[in-house]
Amino acid sequence: MAQNKVVSIEKLKIACKTCGLSTLCLPLGLESGDIEKLDGIIERNRPLRKGAHLFEMGDDFHNIYVVKTGTVKTYTQNPDGTEQVVGFHLPGEVMGLGGLEQKRYGCSAKALQTTAVCEVPFKQLEDLTTSIPNLQHQMFRLMSKEISRDTSLMVLLGKSTAEERLAAFLLSLSSRFYHRGFSSTDFNLSMSRQEIGSYLGLALETVSRLFTHFQEEKILLVNRKHVEILNMDGLYDLLSNQSSCLEKLRIQS
Repeated sequence: MAQNKVVSIEKLKIACKTCGLSTLCLPLGLESGDIEKLDGIIERNRPLRKGAHLFEMGDDFHNIYVVKTGTVKTYTQNPDGTEQVVGFHLPGEVMGLGGLEQKRYGCSAKALQTTAVCEVPFKQLEDLTTSIPNLQHQMFRLMSKEISRDTSLMVLLGKSTAEERLAAFLLSLSSRFYHRGFSSTDFNLSMSRQEIGSYLGLALETVSRLFTHFQEEKILLVNRKHVEILNMDGLYDLLSNQSSCLEKLRIQS
């Protein structure tokens, strides 16, 4: 059974150049001296407790954040007071870039479990990009990934059935866990069924019914928040009509 990796506060002080996430969130080909400059502006916060906010919607934009350990959800508030989940962020993934245009964060970010992040002051990062061209390229790459992810989600939610949405969500998690050194078929969900439904545009009852259905079809084995994918091809088959989405979700070694 996959376990969340626990990192001590001392280990969180490791420099970027020796960080296990460097291949996910640092520019390829960045020189050692440049990495040290980047490392010099990064603050490694103490772990956030489950339920703690990293930032809230409307807060002034000053920093972007990279998840170090744990999981963070980003969400907005609907007029009726309910939450609309807009993303789940795993280690190596960046949050906060959406606040750049309006100089305010357009959503809130809350830890779903004990979580640690790297905090990067955007003004200092912007200053560094003038002397480190590869860093500027990385910023464009991160922005592009964020836009691509948002676009893919809109396409998926606009044209997919409920089964396809949940299958795509599970395959997305599988691929992301795989590229972080975790099992792609055996993992814990840090988010609730309600939060998954909010993210996918599905009712809680629909999400629960689909998990039961996938289990009956021997595609998944589910025990509360623990999920084991028994039939990966079965999930891929559910997305056979969503070829562009399927291509992005298929694990590439």
